[in-house]
Amino acid sequence: MTRRSCAIYATVVAALIVVVVLIAGIALAGAQFFQTLIHERLKKEITLTEASQVFESWKNPPPPVYMEYYFFNVTNPEEFLAGGKAAVQQIGPYTYREYRPRENISFLENGTKIYALNPKSFVFVPEKSAGNPEVDIVRTVNIPYVAVMNELSSYAFLLRTLISMYIKSIGVEIFMTRTVHEVLWGFKDPLLTKLHSMKPEVDEYFGLMWKVGTCCFCGHKFVYGQSIEARSIHLAYVKDVEVKGIQAYRFAPPSDVLMSPKDNPTNEGFCVPAGDCLGTGVLKVSVCREGAPIVVSFPHFYQADPMYINAIDGLSPNKEEHETYLDLQPTTGVPIRACKRAQLNIILKRVQGFPNTRHINETIFPIMFVNETATIDDDSASQMKTLLLIVTIVSNFPWLIVGISVLLLLIMVLFYRNRQKKVRIALESSLNPLMNCVQPTDSSSQHR
Repeated sequence: MTRRSCAIYATVVAALIVVVVLIAGIALAGAQFFQTLIHERLKKEITLTEASQVFESWKNPPPPVYMEYYFFNVTNPEEFLAGGKAAVQQIGPYTYREYRPRENISFLENGTKIYALNPKSFVFVPEKSAGNPEVDIVRTVNIPYVAVMNELSSYAFLLRTLISMYIKSIGVEIFMTRTVHEVLWGFKDPLLTKLHSMKPEVDEYFGLMWKVGTCCFCGHKFVYGQSIEARSIHLAYVKDVEVKGIQAYRFAPPSDVLMSPKDNPTNEGFCVPAGDCLGTGVLKVSVCREGAPIVVSFPHFYQADPMYINAIDGLSPNKEEHETYLDLQPTTGVPIRACKRAQLNIILKRVQGFPNTRHINETIFPIMFVNETATIDDDSASQMKTLLLIVTIVSNFPWLIVGISVLLLLIMVLFYRNRQKKVRIALESSLNPLMNCVQPTDSSSQHR
């Protein structure tokens, strides 16, 4: 290759490199621009306004929410009352489809706040249930009885004794046997009925999920209820997961969320009244339940002090079945799967004046637990995957330009080198005949 050719080759390569560097610089600036543009667009779409895409989903959530109720059937009540360890058998699930429409929606303060009513309603789903709640029987703690007994614990011994005798005379005991439906959604309790006759403000009906009305809906009872949770909990990152082809981050309550204030002083503020704290894994919520000695925990006392687990036969806590978690799509921040699990318990202890408690050991007794689950539906998952694909393509478009530019540079360099090689070969071929015609001169013959 001649010097002139080398100079041209170097100039072309240098020019191409400058062009690629320029394109790369523009692409880097464009990448930041596209990222900002995407985030602003996502922010606009996930902000609750009547024009945003998420508004209708927020108003009428499409993913089905299921409430699975499990009960702890007491198998040895006499043995427990005699001072032995209680034994329970888990029955369920009894599954209900939960509906959460938002009604009477109003935008306040120039759209910065939103107000809405969020009534919850439940429809029984037999195909997802272990039995018929209106037929299946469960033996469990008589919560109204224990609540009254707990309320009377500060009264005079004689008065407690007289009331205890009266309660026994109307056939009310510390354990009751009812259908699952009655325990869950309400029944006319004989003890509360007697109290209602003396104090009309006391409701005659009792149910774990307070029943305020029924109506006919698709052949199933359509009932209304309230949740059993009584405090907020925080979540921490656990791992990456995949839900219907969508990547997500899983968050779950850390082990210290229900830890005893002795081990985690930040939990002391959840002890109401102040100082009335229990051990790790349980939280007393009497103030939220009209004074009844109610305690909440995770199912089967998961993450609780072993003493609560060992006090009852039939419990087997495990992470897979009893952990609460939330799966979030990191780009949009949209929940795509959630599982909230909580257990309702009651404190049973000896109360003087109530003879049937004289031998029992103080126990936090499990009543039932609920598994509330929601997973993104197929249509929403498909839309989410399409959106994420568009976001990925747009976000990486500048880098795609850089890659194509580098590829074109390599192709052009190779093409130019190949062309120069062909020119050199052609030039050498044309010069060879001329070189063959030139004969070397013998100096000795010239002297002759």
